[in-house]
Amino acid sequence: MSEIFTDVAVLRIDVDPVAENPGLEASDAGNDVEPSPAAGQKVPLTAIEPDSAVRGGIVVLHESREIPESLLDLLRALALEGWLAVAPDLFHREGSRNNDDGSDDGGDDDKGDEVFGDNLFADFDATFDWLTARGVYPDSVGVIGFDDAGTAALIVATNRPVGAAVSVAAGGILEPLNCDAVALTVAAPSLKAPWLGLFGEDDPKAPPEHVEALREAATRASVATNVVTYSGLRHQADAAPSLGSAEDLDPALAALAEAQLRIFDWFDSFLR
Repeated sequence: MSEIFTDVAVLRIDVDPVAENPGLEASDAGNDVEPSPAAGQKVPLTAIEPDSAVRGGIVVLHESREIPESLLDLLRALALEGWLAVAPDLFHREGSRNNDDGSDDGGDDDKGDEVFGDNLFADFDATFDWLTARGVYPDSVGVIGFDDAGTAALIVATNRPVGAAVSVAAGGILEPLNCDAVALTVAAPSLKAPWLGLFGEDDPKAPPEHVEALREAATRASVATNVVTYSGLRHQADAAPSLGSAEDLDPALAALAEAQLRIFDWFDSFLR
């Protein structure tokens, strides 16, 4: 099995070579010298390639400053299915939370403010370009997100040419998560890629009546959509156990295993 590795994707921005590289003479700016992009123009990536031929690419959006083991396991599982799986760091523009004395500023160690708006699309586009530069066809790129990044995955699928999208435990169904986001019930009718939404019936962030409103809104999209809820799950279905027979699992773990299989089936069906 291939190993997890890190890389960077370059943002789609116009760079003034002299401004970004003070040591470069203005007379050289028009030559074939191509200075390396500054750190702020790169999106850090965590990725894994399949051992077999690459079927396509999956962009895994997440809202953690450090990828948890559950998402690393998902990257590995996607690679086993033949996908080049890549998770961009959506918070790379922010500085460290540590103060000069090494102490923490009191914020959540794992999460930052939700990233939406232009920054989200810029980071997705850079990751998309990274995949296509490695031979992935544009219509074979999928996107999946968890929690508020699940909201981001749906929004991406309304604005970017992805082949399929999955949102797990997405928030902001009736009200936008922040001023740069949009309520999912407003965004769903504009979906341009097949979209799958997975929710836990006992998730306080997604009450059943909100999920039902989202299901109805998604039916107005011009692409295939499906909203699935799982009983006994309070929140998200990304920390799935190793896949196998669900018959030996308790109901909650069986639901997690079924959710992961449903995710794989969704990408199998629409990324060709």
